[in-house]
Amino acid sequence: MLHSQALKPAKLVLEDGTVFDGFSFGAERNVSGEVVFNTGMVGYELSFTDPSYRGQILTLTYPLIGNYGIPSPEKSQGLLQNFESDKIHLSGIIVADYSSRYSHWKAERSLSDWLKEEKIPALTGIDTRALTKKLREKGVMLGKIEISGAGAGTDKTATKFEDPNLRNLVDEVSCKKPIKYGTARKTVALIDCGTKYNIIRSLLKRNVSVLRVPWDYDLAESGNNDKFDAVVITNGPGDPKRTDVTIETAKKIMERNIPTLGICMGNQILALAIGADTYKLKYGHRSQNQPCVVKGTNNCYITSQNHGYAVDIKKLPQGWEEWFVNANDGTNEGIRNLRKNVMSVQFHPEATPGPVDTGFLFDKFLKMVK
Repeated sequence: MLHSQALKPAKLVLEDGTVFDGFSFGAERNVSGEVVFNTGMVGYELSFTDPSYRGQILTLTYPLIGNYGIPSPEKSQGLLQNFESDKIHLSGIIVADYSSRYSHWKAERSLSDWLKEEKIPALTGIDTRALTKKLREKGVMLGKIEISGAGAGTDKTATKFEDPNLRNLVDEVSCKKPIKYGTARKTVALIDCGTKYNIIRSLLKRNVSVLRVPWDYDLAESGNNDKFDAVVITNGPGDPKRTDVTIETAKKIMERNIPTLGICMGNQILALAIGADTYKLKYGHRSQNQPCVVKGTNNCYITSQNHGYAVDIKKLPQGWEEWFVNANDGTNEGIRNLRKNVMSVQFHPEATPGPVDTGFLFDKFLKMVK
C-alpha cells in the first residue's frame, strides 16, 4: 500500500450526512455522483472504462486494488484491446487498500498515474465493508468526494450533491456519428447507448461487420440508405426512459421483423418499446458472479452484470415471455419473442470482466440472420 503520509486527506460524504475519511490517490478534484458498489475481484481497468458507470462513484468491495497495474493502450480494428472504451467514464473510485507497487507482464503504468491522467479522483483507506453494508440496507445514494486542497478546498465551495440520472447520460457516452467495422457480407447495426468494446469484438469474430450508430440515429429511416441484416441495442448508463429516440427506433425495427438483440439497457429499451415498464433497483447488480436461470428450466449461468434498473415483467404484452431470471432476487434477466426474432438479456454475454458462460447467445442471435 502507498503510505498514507504521502497522500492528501480526503473524504466521501453521503447525502444522509455520513462521512468516510480516507486519502487521495487519483486526481485532486472534488466531484459528486451516485455511490454504487461492485463485488468483482478482477478487471478494474475494464469496469472503469465501461460507459455504463457514467456519473457514478464506484466502490470496489475487493480490498486490494492496483496490484496488477494498467496495460498498454494497443488497438486492433480501431478498438482498444485492453479496455472497454477510450476513456474512464465513472466520476470517482473508492477502495479499501490501493497498491502502488504493481506487477503484471502487460502492465505499463500504475493505476494512480492512469487516474491522474484521466482526471478521476480516487480514495483509499475507506472502510468499504461498512460503506457497502449501508448501500445494501438503504439503497444507492448520492455522494461527493472532497479532497483537502482541491480547488478552493473549503466546505463553502464543495461540490453539491448531483443526481446523474436526471441527465441524459446515454447521449454523453454514445458515438456521435456512424462507424463501420469489418468487411464481412452480413452487417449488424449496433445502436450505441454506451457500448462496451467487447460487444463489437464478439460480433466481429463471428464473421459479421458492425455498423455502430449513435443512440438517436434513426435506423428505420429509409433516407439513410443503411444496409444491415440485424440490430443490437447495447448497454448504457442511467434511466432507460430517457432514451426516447432509441425506444421509437426499436418499435420500427420490430415492425419490420429484423432480428434484434438487446444487451443490458438494450433489454430495458426493448421492454419499453413493447409497452412494458422499468423500475430502479435498490442497489443494482454490479458484479461478475450473478446466477441467472433460464425460465422454466434448471439451467443456470454465472454472468457479469452492471445495471441499476430492471424490467417489470408483470407488464409484458401477449406474445412476449420472460427468458432469464436472477436466482438471487428473482428480477428479470431477459425477454424474448421468437415470432418477431427478438431477444434480449439484462446481463453481459460479452463479459469483460467476468465469465464467458453466455457467449453462445451471440451465436444464437446470429442464427436468426438470413
